[in-house]
Amino acid sequence: MRGLLYVMSALAVVALGFWAYQENYATQQSLRDVRRLYSQIGGAHARIKMLNAEWAYLNRPDRLRDLADLNYDRLELLPLMPDAFGRVSDIPEPPPPLLPLTGSIAVSAPLNPDEEPL
Repeated sequence: MRGLLYVMSALAVVALGFWAYQENYATQQSLRDVRRLYSQIGGAHARIKMLNAEWAYLNRPDRLRDLADLNYDRLELLPLMPDAFGRVSDIPEPPPPLLPLTGSIAVSAPLNPDEEPL
């Protein structure tokens, strides 16, 4: 009986060692994946910063004004003037919501003007 217990204990130790070995390699692979993702995220942040800088460079007011002047014949764009913008107070308020219908409404009209209503 003792021999069987020793054999079972040895098999359990080997099985646990194999499991720990597999978990160690899975953890290392996960850490490599995380490092790769971090480097991709860093590259994406750098590209976003570059694109934001390029967008700001291309949207300079003097450049846009020159483009509007150059393409006036085709686009008929007017130059930006301070008085071209409105105020928030000039925007009309939305109409109040309609009240719900609580009672019935009888509507009857003749289909032809010569007929009498029902």
